[in-house]
Amino acid sequence: MNKQKSRECQPCTACCDGWLQIVVEGKPVYPGKPCHHSTGSGCNDYANRPVDPCQQFICGWRMDDSPLPDWMKPSNAKVVVLFNQTQWRGMPVDVAVPVGRRIPPRALNWLQQFAQTRQRGLLYSEQIVENGQFSNRQAAHVYGPPEFQQEMAQRMQSGLPLW
Repeated sequence: MNKQKSRECQPCTACCDGWLQIVVEGKPVYPGKPCHHSTGSGCNDYANRPVDPCQQFICGWRMDDSPLPDWMKPSNAKVVVLFNQTQWRGMPVDVAVPVGRRIPPRALNWLQQFAQTRQRGLLYSEQIVENGQFSNRQAAHVYGPPEFQQEMAQRMQSGLPLW
């Protein structure tokens, strides 16, 4: 991969807007309930943001030598990609979370092709809407070898985390 210049977040705040379902300073963040520090175009206390989850978070689009093309910025492509969230039988597994109800087809197709050509697993989700609003629940989907799909389906049925 070619060395790229550092990518800037702003005005993207997808990680702060609840799509990743995090807890910041004891306060839950989920779809429809953004971080209490989010201004919609940045963080109102960026210099003092907590180590976990904020400083430790590595956006797949911003990480050094990201394979994601420029158009895959989360605010544009409507997906947050988290590379190497776990391993399955030595295969890296990536996670993709929609910024909105579901990952748009162009971005999902790109991620699936990437997973296939690089021999990676892909776990991705779709937001569940209840009573016309996003809930804090998500439907999980699996892309990869048949054995990987079967094992992840068994984990989901057993209520076990996928990563």
